Amino acid sequence: MTVKDIKVRESLAVNWWAYLGRGIIAVLFGLAAIGWPNITVLALYILIGIYLLVDGVLAIGAAIRANRSQQTWWPYALEALGAIALGILVFAIPDITARILLLFLGLWLIGVGIMKAVLAVEYRKEIRGEWLLVLVGGLQVLVGAFLVAFPREGALAMITIIGLGAIVYGAMLAALGLNLYYWQQAIIEAARASEEEHKRAA
Repeated sequence: MTVKDIKVRESLAVNWWAYLGRGIIAVLFGLAAIGWPNITVLALYILIGIYLLVDGVLAIGAAIRANRSQQTWWPYALEALGAIALGILVFAIPDITARILLLFLGLWLIGVGIMKAVLAVEYRKEIRGEWLLVLVGGLQVLVGAFLVAFPREGALAMITIIGLGAIVYGAMLAALGLNLYYWQQAIIEAARASEEEHKRAA
């Protein structure tokens, strides 16, 4: 295993909390979208904006932590910049057309989804739960493609599907976070056992 592979693996494991937190936020977004009767375009924008800003902040935290630990940080940074930029756009330009906003959101989801899937496939031998990362990335691509194809009318007409998609996506992201948490604990326990073995040998 190369140094690069180890850094990618450790970066994913140490940031388990970011995946778990972002998964919970996505589930809450999905529940709000489904449970809000007669949701309007403006209300949908507000939900999307809040979700993007919170998701971006969590991703920035993951990037900072990975960078301080000298681990792979740029995927988190790219995802965070896109999320925060779109979130700010929602509130800074409230009269932006739905077509433009959801088109940008769809393109961002497609880009992030492809990045996650490629990362999982490339490092499938070095990371645990890579199938969850592929599923998460694939779902993001599908949702992004849907928003690009139906930026306004599709979003409102299919709000239930979007909400359910967000719930499924969030559940998978949270599951990935828990998977990485238990993996990290296993790594820590293995390191402790190795250290104790070296002490006894000395």
